[in-house]
Amino acid sequence: METMISGDAVEKSNATREKALRADYATLGEQLDRRGIAIDAILAKAEAFGVAIPSWGVGTGGTRFARFPGQGEPRDVFDKVEDCAVINQLTRATPTVSLHIPWDKADANRLKQAAARFGLGFDAMNSNTFSDTFGQKQSYKFGSLSHADAAVRRQAVEHNIECIEIGRTLGSKALTVWIGDGSNFPGQVNFARAFERYLDAMKDIYAALPEDWRLFTEHKMYEPAFYSTVVQDWGTNYLISRELGDKAYCLVDLGHHAPNVNIEMIVSRLIQFGKLGGFHFNDSKYGDDDLDAGSIDPYRLFLVFNELVDAELSGAKDFHPAHMLDQSHNVTDPIESLMLSAVEVQRAYAAALLVDRKALEGFQEENDALMATQTLKAAYRTDVEPVLAMARLNRGGAIDPVAAYRASGYRQKVAAERPASVGGGGGIV
Repeated sequence: METMISGDAVEKSNATREKALRADYATLGEQLDRRGIAIDAILAKAEAFGVAIPSWGVGTGGTRFARFPGQGEPRDVFDKVEDCAVINQLTRATPTVSLHIPWDKADANRLKQAAARFGLGFDAMNSNTFSDTFGQKQSYKFGSLSHADAAVRRQAVEHNIECIEIGRTLGSKALTVWIGDGSNFPGQVNFARAFERYLDAMKDIYAALPEDWRLFTEHKMYEPAFYSTVVQDWGTNYLISRELGDKAYCLVDLGHHAPNVNIEMIVSRLIQFGKLGGFHFNDSKYGDDDLDAGSIDPYRLFLVFNELVDAELSGAKDFHPAHMLDQSHNVTDPIESLMLSAVEVQRAYAAALLVDRKALEGFQEENDALMATQTLKAAYRTDVEPVLAMARLNRGGAIDPVAAYRASGYRQKVAAERPASVGGGGGIV
């Protein structure tokens, strides 16, 4: 298997840190042993955990106002695969890539071979009917799968079926559908008719799914439509999954909810009724900010994983959620942000594994609110960094991914090979 950064560079970075790591791991092991937890069992689960990288995430993001390109940005999907390979090489926690069509459209066999060079696979395919592309016959300005014009809806359906066909070649097993359909003015659309058209179109897409595929539908409260959105919340998303069938599931993006919404309870509800498909992990302060996972509210991320681990340990029905990052990096190196975000998601998982579930259940049954919440806090406050670093070391990754990445000079190298991108404004003054 090829690597974008030399193994010698990673080993050199690890050499100065390994002794301290092993000491920290032993100390944490003693602490956990007193709590009846085997650290090696947590390590094994951490090593097996993976979160997908979005191909679009390795490029510099932007806002509606402006975009400031970064050095060495990917020129095409093959450059994106190389950047994703760096992330997985150093973290050993991101074995798959999620593609967005038509942004990543290329010869599927060639793309599969490019990923195989680095031992990467492909996660869910993502369709795009929220923006127009060059040469497109019908416009999505006023919607796609819910559009009043049947020709527009048919074009959107055919695009999603094309994504499925590309995914079959790549080895993907899921399609994620997010639409920006909605309205900006009261009276602009008939809510019921728009939703009915959406469901009819989605049934055509669902019918094209291979038997071993899953369909993820994603809800979002607002943007680009600011008065109403066709798939606006988890309740509507759940209705869609029930209407479509057993292969349809709900995708939860942590930024796609109103402020202060209890996302972990939504996760619990979807698990309980067998309709949790997976996640787009990010963080937010105000709305759909697409900030780095764990950068604003790491405790909420932990609480989400508390529900996931509870379902994992209890053997919940149809429970095999897909995990993916979905972020926009405007002021950081995207590779660095994605590495740290992957680690933060892995950290939340490892910490949730430490919850004393027997004690928690007892406190819940006794209505001891204080001790119940302290049981969660005891797990959350435990520094599991030695477990995560040891997982990376054992699998050939970097103890300190960012330090190894910066020392490698990878960004400077690709900046010399890839032409500089041109910045631009979003048209708002």
